[in-house]
Amino acid sequence: MMTVSVVDDDQMLLDGLRAWIERVPEVELLRTARTVDELLAYPGPPASVVILDLLLADRSDPVCNVHRLTEAGSKVLVISVVPSAEMGTRVVRAGADGYLTKDHDLNALVEAARQISAGQMAHSPELAFAWLSDRDSERPHLSPQERAVVLAYASGMTLAAAARKLGIQPATAKNYLDRVKEKYRLAGRPAYTKLDLASRVREDGLLR
Repeated sequence: MMTVSVVDDDQMLLDGLRAWIERVPEVELLRTARTVDELLAYPGPPASVVILDLLLADRSDPVCNVHRLTEAGSKVLVISVVPSAEMGTRVVRAGADGYLTKDHDLNALVEAARQISAGQMAHSPELAFAWLSDRDSERPHLSPQERAVVLAYASGMTLAAAARKLGIQPATAKNYLDRVKEKYRLAGRPAYTKLDLASRVREDGLLR
């Protein structure tokens, strides 16, 4: 069962989502709110995925909103009336797992939420290309061996387990991992911890 909450100041959209999601199997709408403050004030566990309107009437900062929701334990799908590669990049860097324009139908919205709940990313096609292009200047080039090690390690494996999986020695795996960290440092995007590396893997679309 995937749980979803929605933050949007469009009451018609909230009402429409509530009525529609009630008919979608294996999806539970926990709550709706008009601001992030209002959503976080509710007691109980956070939703698996929060669908967040980019620009709310309270003029709260979208990047701050994403930070607050991810820190509360939810994955975030940002939705917006206007496609903006710049804002899409900013909210993804802040921790959002998806950015979708509101010209998509409700089926596409729920499917994007499902992908995010499953650990994937979801973007409007026109935004995905712009976002990936924007990342090119900051995405270090990794060799196939470096990429294989960082993917295994960032997925939760120990370095020794990653080495066994790839058929290499732990010292060799550590060498590859150190090179990956150095490349990210030189690119201005340091990755000191496993959590940092997992973020870089997600940001750069290395799982695709």
